[in-house]
Amino acid sequence: MNTNQTISIRKELPTTETASHLIRELDAFLSPLYPEESQHGYSIEKLVEQKVEFFVLYHDERPAGCAGIQFFADPAEPSGIYGELKRMYVRDEFRGLGLGRRLLQHIEQVAVARGVVNLRLEAGILQPEAIGLYENSGFRRIPPFGEYREDPLSYFYEKRLG
Repeated sequence: MNTNQTISIRKELPTTETASHLIRELDAFLSPLYPEESQHGYSIEKLVEQKVEFFVLYHDERPAGCAGIQFFADPAEPSGIYGELKRMYVRDEFRGLGLGRRLLQHIEQVAVARGVVNLRLEAGILQPEAIGLYENSGFRRIPPFGEYREDPLSYFYEKRLG
């Protein structure tokens, strides 16, 4: 990556023009891959309703990707909560630059700052690049968690932080 390029990650509401555009792009990417019952991503409205902390990654001031984290109370967790990665996406033109890893690291830092020990996620099985990123970043496969149920088109992951 050219060292003159700047990367910034900013907390934004999912309703901003930039964030909502990225979320719609992600939906357009996923829709042809999975039937509706296997599409688990939150709508823009649900991201707001569920108080998901949402971030947009900018590459040279151009929106390149997004990701969010939702916190869930769980008395079985060491800290009483776990985090779930939501709506992770990097635009095609920015793939291969390590931006997905940067976004994931940012979400992990947000989770650690909130005292989260376990970060979880659901990923569709037809997204090998995303699966590779998660597995190479230390996530391990787990059974469905929270409100998820077994889905032949989904993998579920967890990473212990800290």
